[in-house]
Amino acid sequence: MMQFYRFKNVLFSVAVFLFLNTIVLGQGCSDAGFCTMGAMRPNQSFGSKTTVKLRSIELLQYVGVTKFNDVILTSLADINIGIGKRGSVQFKLPYTFVSGALANTNGLADISYSYTHTILSKSNYQLLGTLGGKLPGNNSDKEVVDNRARPLPMYYQTSLGTYDIVAGVSFITRKWLLAAGYQQALNKNGSQFRWSEWTTSEQFSTALEYPVSWNLQRGKDVMFRVERNFRSTKWNAYVGLLTIYRLTRDEVSRGTAQSNFRVKVDGTTGAAITALTGFGYRFSTSVAIKGMFGLKLINRDHNPDGLSRDYVSSLSIEIRL
Repeated sequence: MMQFYRFKNVLFSVAVFLFLNTIVLGQGCSDAGFCTMGAMRPNQSFGSKTTVKLRSIELLQYVGVTKFNDVILTSLADINIGIGKRGSVQFKLPYTFVSGALANTNGLADISYSYTHTILSKSNYQLLGTLGGKLPGNNSDKEVVDNRARPLPMYYQTSLGTYDIVAGVSFITRKWLLAAGYQQALNKNGSQFRWSEWTTSEQFSTALEYPVSWNLQRGKDVMFRVERNFRSTKWNAYVGLLTIYRLTRDEVSRGTAQSNFRVKVDGTTGAAITALTGFGYRFSTSVAIKGMFGLKLINRDHNPDGLSRDYVSSLSIEIRL
């Protein structure tokens, strides 16, 4: 009887998730980057005692719109497995759809993996640490074909095309979450986008609006998150700010296929700041639903990596196994 009741709750929650998802999809998209990995993720609950973490899977739908009005949808499975009393591993498996003026694309996005360890667990705070990385879903070299194959900007790529390392920490109390993280790409990607490839296209003027990303090497990033949480037995909500600061300039290739050179791109360093708010509701110990909305407050001048978002939203259902 208990198993039937639990199964019925799961089915009901999935139905609610699918219904609400049709509403959220009209709002925009996100690429779910390193700021949602391990200790750096939003909306973490505080527990005064260290306990064995349950296995869980979270099914998410991210939606967002870029400054060029490209719409990006990412469907993602977020898998968490407890390791002993203080650790857990996380895997994120995303698939992305992009729709814009130049093309419609879809494909596997970057796969994330991380290990999170509870460094300290006191009666009034917790300190967590995370180490991990990201694997490219493809080589960032998607093209569109009219009378010839034309490489697409990074805004249309479903993967950043790089192997990344990620590290982070978080400090959690009953009301506050403070987190910091670091991400570094270890290689340049396979993007071939440059304006010269579009000179004979009817969409040349549109292509000129996007930044060149030929053999892009992303700069190093640090992130800072601050959140104020409000919790009851079943409901929770939060408001916060997420800052991602690019420490070093992006690099791209310039010239021709036969003779090219590397340049550092001005305007690619500095802070990108997003205001965030979200909610959660737990139907039972096994099932919860979560939502998030973010609005960009400050952006960098240039984003060859295509990660600029004017606003993002997501809806997810978490099932503990």
